[in-house]
Amino acid sequence: MAYMTTDCGRQVYYESHGQGSSAVVLVHGWGMNVRAWDNVLPALRDAGHRVVMLDHRCCGQSDKDFDDPGISAIAGDVVALVKQLGLSSVVLNGWSLGGAVVVEAASRLGESCRAVVLTGGASPIYIQKPDLPLGGQPEDMAATVAGLKADRIAFLHGLSQAVCAKEVPPPVVEWIWQVFCQASPRAIETIAQLEPLDQREMLASLPCPVLSFVGSQDAFVDPAIGRWVGDNHPRATVIEFEGVGHAPFIEVTEDYNRELLRFLATHS
Repeated sequence: MAYMTTDCGRQVYYESHGQGSSAVVLVHGWGMNVRAWDNVLPALRDAGHRVVMLDHRCCGQSDKDFDDPGISAIAGDVVALVKQLGLSSVVLNGWSLGGAVVVEAASRLGESCRAVVLTGGASPIYIQKPDLPLGGQPEDMAATVAGLKADRIAFLHGLSQAVCAKEVPPPVVEWIWQVFCQASPRAIETIAQLEPLDQREMLASLPCPVLSFVGSQDAFVDPAIGRWVGDNHPRATVIEFEGVGHAPFIEVTEDYNRELLRFLATHS
């Protein structure tokens, strides 16, 4: 197992599969860990890509007692890991809250970030803004935080049942729940940062190509947010999967991997 020691002395777990100075960096969604990408990793490796994955602060095998488990701090971990591994060229792929992480990380990495992939990405916003009525309402976030505080395990079980819109085997739902449960209760502080999040200017100014994967039945991130990316970034492409929820790499694995590899063939 590999760990990166952060500036605060605590450790972030990561995996690096393959060799070379370029890589696809996979950043999981809130409360999950690197295992979320297990349907994607083999396809990327078979196509010859080096793959790097890391667990968010307070999630998976990373330390659970970070003082700052926020989105910007996790983005800083992505940047630090890219530099520690000596990667000169990366494609960042962020799922859900990981989308917000990779947008900020890409803005810091500059030219070394060749492309960004948003998989049901919670970017540029998650909660509606007065001038952009897409996404959830503030009371939705308040209810999420309250639910996690009141009965965390039961609330996470309910979340796990809503991740996929397509029918998946019951063991997959139970696995999602078990992964959620491995995160620290401190991860509430991470998800709460989605309420004020507004990366519109940051995302629109990224100089690299952007691929936005959208599930038409996504119950977590409003599909209109992913479509907004296509309308407002000059080099963005939107791929929408009909009838798919928040985890296309689980629900329609072959289709997702095919489109991801097609994008990487041009931009990695």
